[in-house]
Amino acid sequence: MLPFSFLLRSCLPSAIRSLPKAANIRNTSSMREGLQPASVVVLPRSLAPAFESFCRANHGPLPLLGCSEPRKVLPRLSTVPDIRTISPQFQKYEFGACTGVLASLEEYSEQLEDMMAFIMDCSFSIEEALEQAGIPRRDPAGPSHSGAYKTTVPCAAIAGFCCPLVVTMRPIPKDKLERLLQATHFLGGQQGQPIHIGNPELLGIKALSKPDYGNYVECLPEDVPVFWPSELTSLEAVRNCKAPLAFTSTPGSTVMIPKDTVSPAGCLTPEMVPEIHAISKDPLHYSIVSAAAVQKIRKLESIIAIDPGNRGIGHLLRKDELLRAALSLSHAHSVLVTTGFPTHFNHEPPEETDGPPGAIALAAFLQALGKETSMVVDQRALNLHTKLIEDAVKQGVLETPIPTLTYQGGSVEDARAFLCKDGDPKSPRFDHLVAIERAGRAADGNYYNARKMSIKHLVDPIDDIFLAAQKIPGISSTGVGDGGNELGMGKVKETVKRYIRNGDVIACDVEADFAVIAGVSNWGGYALACALYILNTCDIHKRYLRRAIGPSRVAGEQSWTQALPSVAKEERMLAILVQNQVRSGVSGKVGMEVDGLPFYGVHDEIVQKLVDATTGHM
Repeated sequence: MLPFSFLLRSCLPSAIRSLPKAANIRNTSSMREGLQPASVVVLPRSLAPAFESFCRANHGPLPLLGCSEPRKVLPRLSTVPDIRTISPQFQKYEFGACTGVLASLEEYSEQLEDMMAFIMDCSFSIEEALEQAGIPRRDPAGPSHSGAYKTTVPCAAIAGFCCPLVVTMRPIPKDKLERLLQATHFLGGQQGQPIHIGNPELLGIKALSKPDYGNYVECLPEDVPVFWPSELTSLEAVRNCKAPLAFTSTPGSTVMIPKDTVSPAGCLTPEMVPEIHAISKDPLHYSIVSAAAVQKIRKLESIIAIDPGNRGIGHLLRKDELLRAALSLSHAHSVLVTTGFPTHFNHEPPEETDGPPGAIALAAFLQALGKETSMVVDQRALNLHTKLIEDAVKQGVLETPIPTLTYQGGSVEDARAFLCKDGDPKSPRFDHLVAIERAGRAADGNYYNARKMSIKHLVDPIDDIFLAAQKIPGISSTGVGDGGNELGMGKVKETVKRYIRNGDVIACDVEADFAVIAGVSNWGGYALACALYILNTCDIHKRYLRRAIGPSRVAGEQSWTQALPSVAKEERMLAILVQNQVRSGVSGKVGMEVDGLPFYGVHDEIVQKLVDATTGHM
């Protein structure tokens, strides 16, 4: 297949020479038959290689179709015999400052000899997608185009080109989001996919009513702001590079080029069909993932949902909690993991073999993704967990040690100070908390094992951290449990009280945003790690995560498969627990079992099923 640049150079000169008879350059975003809109950036020839690389590295806002000499790409507007010739079509920049608007570049023909023109694809129309989705169009509050905003998200910098991402926004009724997503993808492929859905402050946009370009489109209370990358990012790039002379299309102006220079979006395979899922209410935030990835994660959820102990956990299951928890974790930057259930209060250590393996498996994959990962445990058990982590590194279960913290505070202020820098809710240290088989506080303030025995004297009030997080915007939480008395299971406490043995007493009263239920809690930790692998190898989700800027592959991606749980690693991890005299939760035995179930023939098979479902070896 020939490269785009060759196709463009070979077909544009003759095609554009005929455009004066039709519609060379227009102030419109609508298409004519056989033609499609594009925007133009003209830069000194010496900057062309760097700018081309900059566009390739930031394809979302700068979808480069090709580049050529301006005389071959830009028709002379003075030959167009209608009123469009007096409409400003270009902006002139000198050393980063806009010094004029022009209807034609004809007077700069000499300077253009040493310049290159870059053509950006503007064929995707948000308005057309709105129409196809049956969403009434709202015109901006002014004569200009719909508003665009400079964000605090930096584009990938290349050889002197750097600038913030510019986005455009449309308000979409909440119940129309899924329909819009399907329409945008059908019309524009990945180029039609939004890069953020939800609170504009997550992009650094303080006021939607004050766009940097164009006019505000009103956002009603029932609307969700949806953002797409804007080709106006190119204007910021031109400003920041401070070229002695440059030209760009004015916002809203387009060059019309032959449609057949661009590949169509094509058929939607399951790998490319997008789905939208809510992951946070405060701040409002949605994520996007392919339908194929969703089905894989649902398979993981079904694998861990078996109930080998016949505890009745089937009543606690909530569809897609694993999916939403994993999506939220995928967006997180700093994660705090906790574990520890001292059910064997007459033994030393009183911990059980369920919890630490799942927590360490999840932490290992979070580390592989480059996320800051810490663990908080009981002060009493700090030495034990430090030893478990050290041995896990030595045995190759972990790449690097997990920083391990303790928390013994007794007030809301203490919990906020632990979670936030200087106790400031606007500066959280963590944006996601995960509890895996962690003793959870009951309604009466006690902590109970499954036999209704109080273990409060062995448990530090880590629950307070989860309670404080509920009131701090930007911190989400996940609880993983298998009996209803674990931290985070407050989300399903009424069902626990009704269906789980002793549930009226032992049910945890502290809820997490997401409650992942598993037959054994370790399995939930393994499934979260596997779900994160699926998400971060999903092209649709990866593009959304990186806001359609930067390279599609990230450093360390090749190591993700090795960071997944495996039978060999989990066997070594359980052996480490046995060496440290940690007992099985149900039987109390020191041996290769968890919750009374043998590793060989039960746990190893679950691990292998999860890995096979994740990597596609079904």
